[in-house]
Amino acid sequence: MCGRYDFSRKEFSDLRIRWNLDRSFPPIEPRYNIAPSQEAPVIINADGGKGVEFLQWGLVPWWAKDPSIGNRTINARRETLAQKASFKHLLERRRCLVPACGFYEWRKEGKEKIPMRFKLKSGEPFAFAGLWDSWRKPDGKFLNTFTIITTEPNDLLHPIHDRMPVMLNDDGAVKWLRCDGKVADVLSILTPYPSEEMEGYDVSRLVNDPRNDSAACIEPFAMPPSQPLLI
Repeated sequence: MCGRYDFSRKEFSDLRIRWNLDRSFPPIEPRYNIAPSQEAPVIINADGGKGVEFLQWGLVPWWAKDPSIGNRTINARRETLAQKASFKHLLERRRCLVPACGFYEWRKEGKEKIPMRFKLKSGEPFAFAGLWDSWRKPDGKFLNTFTIITTEPNDLLHPIHDRMPVMLNDDGAVKWLRCDGKVADVLSILTPYPSEEMEGYDVSRLVNDPRNDSAACIEPFAMPPSQPLLI
């Protein structure tokens, strides 16, 4: 799964060209520890153009009776997108891109879980493939939410977790967001990202708490060696 990520980019003008956006990015503060239920920048194709909106992470389908369903739909499995009621109708008309610079997973070492950050070796931002929907609140206002699609892990992630988020290169991002893309065609690009283009490293346990949202979250971190007993 993907349960935490960062988008710490400060300059976004090149992404408008790379992902064929119609509207420029609004000012966006770097985020180092984005967590479910929080709002995050998402690129959608709506109202005659492709631009950035702030959506809540955790998909609430339009037909839901209770918005708490979003706690269980932060991710959508690629293998069942076309079957699940929460997602299948969104494949045709509500695909989105979720900009990211890296994401976190936790590896097990004995009884401990060590947080790791995974990113592109180039350091460039990328896009998660996502879906979004709009839910009407009892007061008549709308809650716009999104989910991140996951797939089987590549060789880099396989020892850490049995899933990884779908990361799109520039061509894949343009294809995923395009309205006229056929479902079968867009599903074909939801594959594990090439592991040789990625790297992972240990980070501080600061990321365990979503209230921590500083640059320290993405910095490499080495656990201090255990001290020998003095006799």
